[in-house]
Amino acid sequence: MSSLPALEHFFEQYHEAYLDKLGEHPKYYPHGEDSLCLFETDKAKLKQDDIALQWQVVKRESPGSFANIETALSIQLHPSIQAFYGHYFAASLMFNAKWGEGELLQVWNQNDFEYLQQNLIGHLMMKQKLKQEATWFIGVLGEGDQMLVVDNRDGSVWVEVPGEVPQQRLADSLDEFISQLTPRVCPPTPMVEESLPALDHPGIWQRIKIMWRHLTNKV
Repeated sequence: MSSLPALEHFFEQYHEAYLDKLGEHPKYYPHGEDSLCLFETDKAKLKQDDIALQWQVVKRESPGSFANIETALSIQLHPSIQAFYGHYFAASLMFNAKWGEGELLQVWNQNDFEYLQQNLIGHLMMKQKLKQEATWFIGVLGEGDQMLVVDNRDGSVWVEVPGEVPQQRLADSLDEFISQLTPRVCPPTPMVEESLPALDHPGIWQRIKIMWRHLTNKV
């Protein structure tokens, strides 16, 4: 168990929703990136960059660790971060909620997990620089101009605009937040390549854009 029952339940609901409505598993544009989430029969299609493939959630044999981040930044991360990011490989999860539409970020393979760690370090360092309490992102709300974040002190879930303190408290815990979501069945979105300006000191939203490109095929 991941100690995040709501996430495991949402995974089940997510696949059931796609099977019930479309008669197939959710699809994702892997753009050549292999993953245990892919069905073996589809892996031969990986080289076809413009094709979306069906995927399923896969539990990792060994959970991913965030000890390197804790050591690098001398910080103790809330245990729900490992429960959310460390136990499974999956594509991003679309949802509906009383706050609107959004996406939950997940990691597609080990390379994505390592890229996620790099972006989390960048985000946490920016929060330190701004003298703000540590948060870590779990996704976006609406059109993507608002991050969904977890307050590292108590595990509560908030809406945060990059560079600012969290604005709106959504739930007391990540488990409580996810339990209020319903799957949003929608077609997959291919990655759109856009040139991002080279910045000596990129802001947090620039970092999130880069993260989103690698982890959810959105810019």
